[in-house]
Amino acid sequence: MPVHPSRLMLLVGSLTLVWGGASERAWAQSPPPVWQGEYAGSLTDAAGRACWTGLQVVPQGKGEYLGVELAGGLPGNRWNMRDRHEAVGRAEGTPTLVLASAAHKYEVDGWQVRVTDLQGKPVGTLRRYLRSSQTLGAPPPANAIVLFSGGATSELKNARITPEGLLQVGCETIRSYRDFCLHVEYRTPLMPEARGQARGNSGVYLQGRYEVQILDSFGLVSQNNDCGSLYKQRPPLLNMSFPPETWQTYEIDFQSARFDPQGNKTEPARLTVWHNGIKIHKNVELTGKTGAGAAEGPDPRPIKFQDHGDKVLYRNLWIVEK
Repeated sequence: MPVHPSRLMLLVGSLTLVWGGASERAWAQSPPPVWQGEYAGSLTDAAGRACWTGLQVVPQGKGEYLGVELAGGLPGNRWNMRDRHEAVGRAEGTPTLVLASAAHKYEVDGWQVRVTDLQGKPVGTLRRYLRSSQTLGAPPPANAIVLFSGGATSELKNARITPEGLLQVGCETIRSYRDFCLHVEYRTPLMPEARGQARGNSGVYLQGRYEVQILDSFGLVSQNNDCGSLYKQRPPLLNMSFPPETWQTYEIDFQSARFDPQGNKTEPARLTVWHNGIKIHKNVELTGKTGAGAAEGPDPRPIKFQDHGDKVLYRNLWIVEK
């Protein structure tokens, strides 16, 4: 499995910022058509100190938006993993979205955010960033089995391909697997008026038993059924969800449960998961099957890509058996 050491790189020409396992690219051209996204920059606090700050803007449907201010930066890119403040606002048919929190007012025009205090004093500007996983587009190693790369589907059962060559939900691997490293690239749809489990839901079912949840959880405080969770057992260490309609990655290092000849479980299944290049589970023990998964047992089983009724898409899937 790839391990992504923390590092910081600033390329002045392209404004590409890399910290940990996720990369950022600031917008410097015309604004995109939506306010949804991630922003970062330096704000001045009440003591006059410059503080790097992240902001996630999340559409809630019917013109409503949620803003999440994160002290230190964006998740996986310097956020202190502690201080989080919410702001709310509505789009009123103007080119600027206005959000307000208990401390700040944010004017979002799609490529930057002008921030003032409640008295209207400017405290800084946040610029829009487009982040991508460092493992996005990772080529399969020589010993990998390619499950899907946009062409053949001989390694999959019930595979359905879109006209754009992307894999739809509801398929599973032809082969069964015991211990493995799995690379997954997925994209959730934009469903701003949906909530919870109805918002871009799918999942990667390891051995058909243990689900690593896929969901549009952008900007949320992660629970044990949100994106990156081991469904209903454990939330991720960090919510590394990118905005919907962005390609995202999982790297999953899985070791199956062990059983003695009498069928008694002697060791639980374990896994380590990287989400968008950041480790969100580290050698975690699974207490048993998750949700609607198949019963635990010593036999290897296929990997399923769950159909939950939402238009989640997959591409570049490969696996290395251990």
